[in-house]
Amino acid sequence: MIAFPHCKINLGLSIVAKRADGYHEIETVFYPVALQDMVEIVHSHHTATDIQFSHTGLAIPGDESNNLCIKAYHLLKKDFPSIPAVKMHLHKHIPMGAGLGGGSSDGSAVLKLLNQQFNIGLSVAQLVAYAAQLGSDCPFFIHDNACHATGRGEILTPTPCNLSDYTIVLVHPGIHISTPWAFGQLTPGAKQKSVATIVAQPIETWKEELINDFEAPIFIAHPSLAEIKAQLYQQSAIYASMSGSGSSLFGIFRKGNSAVDLSFDPTIRIDVI
Repeated sequence: MIAFPHCKINLGLSIVAKRADGYHEIETVFYPVALQDMVEIVHSHHTATDIQFSHTGLAIPGDESNNLCIKAYHLLKKDFPSIPAVKMHLHKHIPMGAGLGGGSSDGSAVLKLLNQQFNIGLSVAQLVAYAAQLGSDCPFFIHDNACHATGRGEILTPTPCNLSDYTIVLVHPGIHISTPWAFGQLTPGAKQKSVATIVAQPIETWKEELINDFEAPIFIAHPSLAEIKAQLYQQSAIYASMSGSGSSLFGIFRKGNSAVDLSFDPTIRIDVI
């Protein structure tokens, strides 16, 4: 079976408080965007190992055992030992470490694929609970719809936010931002106006009110990211922001008005959705 896990953007991101468990309380709206990876799982008759994992596309750094696709398989295998050995292939197209949630989406897609392919019978609520064990934003990718997120990002409420009448331009400048470092630059605190309230307003109001808390310190450390955001606005974006803790940015344009030219930096990648 094959799945095409998509990425997400954050519409606003407020770091509300530091928790006793070391995590942070956040508020954001996760919005699904149709930039996709591909995951294929087939039954394997190779009995020497539970999972044979391969990948193509963008290079995946780090220890393979930390890949969320592999972790998702072992998470379900622990509770459902009848799941057979599999061959799993990941084609990576969503940039990693970019604030787009690609790895989380891949891991959640594996949970859904295994549940369907091997008739495990997990409900959506049960899949969400397993996804939360993989990562804070993984439960969102079980739902696949725009959601207001609180807690660590795992407390989700569907929201009617709909950007289908707009074009989304994703810009990945290839800069790695350390998430622990980024959190360390912030002073958490509740805002006067919630992200949910602002997102419910007309999109034309977002530019002045909808804020990603990570932008201020990261733009100081990486001024080129602030320049990209300014360029998106100069080219008629209705709203532009960094996604997550970066380094990807996005611009929301009216249909037919998204011929973005960021030629000042030939190393960046632009995806128009």
